[in-house]
Amino acid sequence: MATLLYLVHRMPYPPNKGDKVRSYHLLRHLQRSHRVLLGTFIDDPQDEAHLPALRAICPELHVAPLQPRRAKLRSLSGLLRGEALTLAYYRDAGLARWVRETLATETVDATVVFSSAMAQYAPANLPMLVDFVDLDSAKWTQYAAARPWPMSWLYRREGERLLAFERAVAQRARRSFFVTPQETELFRSQAQGSGANVEPLCNGVDAQFFSPDPQRASPYAADELPLVFTGAMDYWPNIDAVSWFCADMLPALRQRWPRLRFYIVGRNPAPAVSALASEAVAVTGTVDDVRPYLQHAALVVAPLRVARGIQNKILEAMAMAKAVVATAECAQAIGARDGVEMFPAADAAGFVAEVETLLADAPKAAAAGVAARAKVLASFSWDAHLAGIDRHLPTAPAATAPPALIPT
Repeated sequence: MATLLYLVHRMPYPPNKGDKVRSYHLLRHLQRSHRVLLGTFIDDPQDEAHLPALRAICPELHVAPLQPRRAKLRSLSGLLRGEALTLAYYRDAGLARWVRETLATETVDATVVFSSAMAQYAPANLPMLVDFVDLDSAKWTQYAAARPWPMSWLYRREGERLLAFERAVAQRARRSFFVTPQETELFRSQAQGSGANVEPLCNGVDAQFFSPDPQRASPYAADELPLVFTGAMDYWPNIDAVSWFCADMLPALRQRWPRLRFYIVGRNPAPAVSALASEAVAVTGTVDDVRPYLQHAALVVAPLRVARGIQNKILEAMAMAKAVVATAECAQAIGARDGVEMFPAADAAGFVAEVETLLADAPKAAAAGVAARAKVLASFSWDAHLAGIDRHLPTAPAATAPPALIPT
């Protein structure tokens, strides 16, 4: 059994948003054959209640507090240093000290980094594997195109500086991973010789947890026709997605389907999201369980114009046997069959057309949901995908079950 230092930019429990879902399942996968020492940040006070559950499954743990507002101010020091602001945002003396102390008292065999910013803590003398997840530098460059000056300049600079750091990290790593083949190829095209040891490590979904249950009660009123979007609602790509849908698609859909109501389901709605609430739009905030909202929705929509990699929110909806209308980039990342397992749309008019077709043809929507769940079952097992990291880790004995979760 090897000992691994696992460095994660956000506490990987509970697995209630996209990056945390992936980092949590990677943690559990590594624990099947290795001893894992976890260093991470906590940036949401609500997650403090879940620390006992995380410590139960990963007792060798250091959690550094991160206050987003202070971290944003601290990140501006990157302008003086000429570095990516992301690195200063995630810079913490306590976490760096814990890594040094851990290396002084433990025999660590390798480091696994989740998100490029955490590579700044990785010991130089140990083999390093990096799960970039997405090409974050490309995300900042996309942001720049959608914002006025001076934010466009700042975001463009961040994309350039972060790409330089990502290249350096990939050169140093034994192996690096991205969530899709498309992200992998995008990095290789920009890597300037740093992309030789890079491969895709795709997302999965817990299809046993995300499965329809006839006993599950509906959260909707009987006279509603609910469309649903799920996600963390303080994340700008999600804010942009629901704002676009409400402005450019919902009015046309409501003209034909006056009972239609758009549900925005997710934690920490930003002021711009809360302002969308109306007779036609419900903003739920945090919910105990997203599955009833997915199961009893007429359709799930994912109008993400800024989307990197595979979207867990889409996989979860597919696992719940729901028809999903999504932007073409999201559909392409999953590899679903157009018009069978997913319904891609290139623009607002295309979204409206696809949604109207499925609302008018309930049997077609139901068949698409069945096909979508079958796609998830066949292609998106977490263990099957994450096994790709194993051949690059120190040799370990036969897999064993990881520590059980305690109730929360």
